[in-house]
Amino acid sequence: MNVRAAAAKVVYQVVDQGQSLSNALPAAQQDIRERDHALLQEICYGVLRWLPRLESVTNQLMDKPLKGKQRVFHHLILVGLYQLGYMRIPAHAAVAETVNATKNLKKPQLRGLINAVLRNYQRQQDSLDEQSLSHDAGKYGHPGWLLKLLKQSYPTQFESVVDANNTKAPMWLRVNRRHHSRDEYRELLDAEGIATDLHPEAQDALRLHIPCDVSKLPGFADGWVSVQDAAAQLSVEYLAPQAGELILDCCAAPGGKTAHIMERQPETQVVAIDCDEQRLARVHDNLQRLKLDAKVLCADARYPAQWWQGEQFDRILLDAPCSATGVIRRHPDIKWLRRADDIEALAQLQAEIVDAMWQQLKPGGTLVYATCSITPQENSEQVKAFLGRTSDAKLIDSDPAQPGRQILPGEHDMDGFYYAVIRKALI
Repeated sequence: MNVRAAAAKVVYQVVDQGQSLSNALPAAQQDIRERDHALLQEICYGVLRWLPRLESVTNQLMDKPLKGKQRVFHHLILVGLYQLGYMRIPAHAAVAETVNATKNLKKPQLRGLINAVLRNYQRQQDSLDEQSLSHDAGKYGHPGWLLKLLKQSYPTQFESVVDANNTKAPMWLRVNRRHHSRDEYRELLDAEGIATDLHPEAQDALRLHIPCDVSKLPGFADGWVSVQDAAAQLSVEYLAPQAGELILDCCAAPGGKTAHIMERQPETQVVAIDCDEQRLARVHDNLQRLKLDAKVLCADARYPAQWWQGEQFDRILLDAPCSATGVIRRHPDIKWLRRADDIEALAQLQAEIVDAMWQQLKPGGTLVYATCSITPQENSEQVKAFLGRTSDAKLIDSDPAQPGRQILPGEHDMDGFYYAVIRKALI
């Protein structure tokens, strides 16, 4: 399939049909040549990153919008505009390939329309681009409800958050210390000409200067290293697993944190649960590659009596279901799939889970509450409310008035993440 046709279908599936990019993109990559996978990803990510600007330009160039069965061609126009406005592809090639995509999409009679819109954009590009920046959604590449939330929550930082969300995410590695120390593995990468930076806190993390295919990483197939953002790697630093402990990784898929616990402290017994059977397949895949053994259960964390009759846990890592507003740079579709009222519903779900998990924690045990969100409702306010209703809960290493640690996107080149460490009283 023509790459532009595939891109138009992916963007249509995300924006109009509400599918996630992480599902739609891999399916589309099966229909194109492997050498074009990166190009397809670049176009899809870019269109979703700058959707309001591209929509604004399209609306100025079209007398009436394409509807119904022709909607995919609206997204094909966005694909063409993104190439012309943001990529280094020669303009003639971008236009020609986008116009040719009408054959794959079985509407060759729309060739003329697609060609005319893209040519008109070329002629008026400067003025059209300027107009697309005249409203906040176009200027910042975010929906209005999210911009409002960010401005309220981070009045002096929201622009840096938005800028970080609109950049390409770096590639962070997690070195498996069962095989090598971080410094030893860094030397292996140096020998391959792969340059890296260290992280000031995440002890197993390396950031690649230039992302590469995992097949080029020494020992990847043998479990020497994994791909995981440094912010997510901090979970094991806060959890501080000890030998001989029984540990629960709650909402564990895709399994990176489960594996990190066992890499860091081999003499632990780890139980990993998630309510999504399909995502649990990735947990099994990761553990198999890393040659690690955990008890993996498909389970709803709100109802532990249905899946756990064993003893209470020494430590629980609760990476709660959340809006994922901290990882937009990796998943730009989040901006268009989330709605303002999702936050309240997620906060209610999180409260139910943390209350249930607290009952599974031993007296004296530690619960690490984590999300990849940056909304206070899901993070500091959630923890504050939990502390207020839970007499045997004590916050560790942070101010109860502003509990936990909020990492904003871009801080030390990390994703946005939140952590709060809570200890259960012995009595």
